[in-house]
Amino acid sequence: MMLTWSLLAAAYAADLAFGDPHWLPHPVRLMGVGIHAGEWLLRRLLPWERVAGAVLVVVIVGAGYGLSAWVAHAAARLSPVLGVAATTVLLYTCLSTRALAVEARAVWQALMAPDLPRARTQVARIVGRDTQLLDEPEVVRATVETIAESTLDGILSPLCYAVVGGVPLAVAYKAVNTLDSMIGHRSARYRRFGWAAATVDTWANWLPARLAPAIVAVAARWRGVDGVAAWRCAWRDGAGPRHPVPNAGMPEAAFAGALGVQLGGINRYQGQPVPMPLMGAPRRPLTPARIPEAIRLMYASSWTAFGLAMAALAIRGGGW
Repeated sequence: MMLTWSLLAAAYAADLAFGDPHWLPHPVRLMGVGIHAGEWLLRRLLPWERVAGAVLVVVIVGAGYGLSAWVAHAAARLSPVLGVAATTVLLYTCLSTRALAVEARAVWQALMAPDLPRARTQVARIVGRDTQLLDEPEVVRATVETIAESTLDGILSPLCYAVVGGVPLAVAYKAVNTLDSMIGHRSARYRRFGWAAATVDTWANWLPARLAPAIVAVAARWRGVDGVAAWRCAWRDGAGPRHPVPNAGMPEAAFAGALGVQLGGINRYQGQPVPMPLMGAPRRPLTPARIPEAIRLMYASSWTAFGLAMAALAIRGGGW
């Protein structure tokens, strides 16, 4: 089914209204089950880790695209209304504006309690780094960085792929992103097995990441924070050889510039320190107040991206 203004608007509104309720059988959770099972099987069938990991990527991404297209088509054949509903729900599950805000706000609430151990537990739900020893500024930094990076992964990229290739391509992107989050690590276990997942994710996010500075800068001006600094920091600190992961670095640096904080520093993964480039300038301290500011900037960026997606559909002639 072709993506239309009404479908996109309905899916986006559902995301803002409902977020990610635990009772919903979310496709990402199903992808996670498939990735675990596929890794277990392929490691036993194929002795070459890179080949096994590449096969898993092809299977999971292909299944995400094919099954979502089949569900939408089958539902539409049963009833036009059912087809619209199925397509809307599929696209809604690709977006995570409200879910991201809920998780980040839980960290802020723990810090305001104040309950630093609970804040560490909450932030561990949304970051991959070690959190057991983080002090308050580091918990805030981890939360703001995750809000910025997830603005790309959970909002900008899915909207981009939905406009380009419809709902099946947006679901395929979520499969790529889920694979990267689960196996695209540089740990000893996944350095070779997860190489294909990390590489595909890098290329999949390349264009949306380079649209992010403009979107965050516009959103920052809208929210009354520093849009010029968001643009400047994104290209100075987040892009190119200065950042080992430019796709994540660009939105993170844009948020750092907009909020007037310095992000980056030493992260620890399984006890090992990993230095990350510094982004932005420490004009304002990393206090808990920065978290709701980042959430508001994330919402403004989401609305800006949604407006651009609707405009792109209008230019393409997507119809109602």
